[in-house]
Amino acid sequence: MQESSDGPRACPIARTLEVVGERWSLLVIREITLGVHRFEGIRAGTGAPRAVLVERLRALERAGVLERQPYQEAGARSRHEYRLTSSGRDLAPVLLALRRWGERHAAPTRPPAADRGAASG
Repeated sequence: MQESSDGPRACPIARTLEVVGERWSLLVIREITLGVHRFEGIRAGTGAPRAVLVERLRALERAGVLERQPYQEAGARSRHEYRLTSSGRDLAPVLLALRRWGERHAAPTRPPAADRGAASG
């Protein structure tokens, strides 16, 4: 690659990372892709601290990756769930590629305990 002396290279990858290049953002998108649409479910699935999750959801909404939709449970105050926009759904291949890479290159170095027992017996 050719280096530039005029500063950082402007490219689509850099612009994409500005939107989704943070761990919690990608995990939020993963959860919504898996069908988890409500705040508490997303929090449980990601393990994100509440304040961090609120900020990531707002940032992804501002970026047009997801949208809030109201839902109402009987007797409850108005609440929202989160749905991917077409822009967010277009990230599905990215998540799949990250998953495949992780399975190949970032897998645990030791097999689960059940597998170790079977291998030694």
